[in-house]
Amino acid sequence: MAKCFVCGKLRMAGQNVSHANNVTKRVFNPNLQNVRALVDGRAKQVMVCTRCIRGGKITKAVRGRKPHVPTL
Repeated sequence: MAKCFVCGKLRMAGQNVSHANNVTKRVFNPNLQNVRALVDGRAKQVMVCTRCIRGGKITKAVRGRKPHVPTL
C-alpha cells in the first residue's frame, strides 16, 4: 500500500450513497506522485501527495548538467 513520504497519508474507506440511499463501500486514494526530492542532502525518488508538493514541504532535486570543460 502506497503512502505519502512526508505526511504519511494513506487511503481512506468510505461509502457511495446513491439517490435511492443504497450504500456500497469505496476507497479514497491520496493523489500520490513520484518525485525526485532531496532527502538528507541526496536526490531520492519518493512518493509524495500533491498537498505536500504544493505546500512546499519537499525540495525537488534538479538533475545537474555536466560541467563545461574548455578544450585547449
